[in-house]
Amino acid sequence: MPGGEATVGESLSGHTTLRLGGPAGRFAVAATEDEVVRLVRAADAAGEPLLLLGGGSNLVVGDEGFPGLVVRIATTGWVVGEESGGERTVNVAAGQDWDEFVAAMTSAGVGGHECLSGIPGHVGATPIQNVGAYGCEISETLRSIRLYDRRTGEIRELDATELGFGYRTSVLKGTDLGVVLGVRFGLRADGLSSPIRYPELAGKLGVEVGARVPAELARAAVLELRAGKGMVLDPDDHDTWSAGSFFTNPIVSAAEADAVLARITAAVGADVRVPRYPAGADVKFSAAWLIERAGFGKGHAGPGGRVSLSGKHTLALTNRGGAATADLLALAREVRDGVRDRFGVTLHAEPLLINCSF
Repeated sequence: MPGGEATVGESLSGHTTLRLGGPAGRFAVAATEDEVVRLVRAADAAGEPLLLLGGGSNLVVGDEGFPGLVVRIATTGWVVGEESGGERTVNVAAGQDWDEFVAAMTSAGVGGHECLSGIPGHVGATPIQNVGAYGCEISETLRSIRLYDRRTGEIRELDATELGFGYRTSVLKGTDLGVVLGVRFGLRADGLSSPIRYPELAGKLGVEVGARVPAELARAAVLELRAGKGMVLDPDDHDTWSAGSFFTNPIVSAAEADAVLARITAAVGADVRVPRYPAGADVKFSAAWLIERAGFGKGHAGPGGRVSLSGKHTLALTNRGGAATADLLALAREVRDGVRDRFGVTLHAEPLLINCSF
């Protein structure tokens, strides 16, 4: 409800991209920062469980729902600052739709986020997950965040260096001690993209890896690639009824990498190229490749055919209609256990699991 008034029993399935999830104990929409802070403070004072909701694109909510207060953050808008040293600072509200913001920036000749085009969700969630795609991550452009600190009751600014960014994580992930109210980015004022690092995207654009292109061209190419994998929301396409990539790419230490590679090649054959990539001092393997080689192809069906792997991309677990969260989690367990049994590699969930587990 507008104005921060709470209602009882709102189904969370209508607020997640999976279209799954049971009822909220109470549900409120906060359209201003003041409403966000007021609702959070009141819930904390009452000892009421609290769930903050943005676009619902990175959540798996249990069939029993959430027993406390769910606050959907609906603050919107951004303010573009002056150019300085080739960088243009932009302050964005946490509840702003992410892709709407990216589209506006690329159209205005401001680069830096074009490789993150088409990602569903809201701006405030991006630093929590250190959202990334096609060789780019939020940590590259984020300069600071405005945070309501639930421990002290204060609003403060945290520099990017304080956020402990890693692969699909930050110090904010897995904790409920802070509420992101706004994000400050430093974007490219020359209208060009970030360097194109992802070979598939470079090939699509017809450029060498490391090249820069007009941001709008890169955005168009990313959207086309994502759509081909069912990663651009479409209410008529069940392949997009997902939480995006359900599993993160497994990262192992350099010391463990040879043993992991040996187990994989023993299973698939020494003459098969196993995709792997540097991840700092560690090694990252492709979760999608492991899933497919473990026998789970595109469209692999779960319980009753109500859920399946996407027909376009094996990393996405999708709701085919009439599913329950329990169906989705059963499929997730099947895939996780199959990969572990075949290769000795354990996959971990990328979305947040709310009142459920697998």
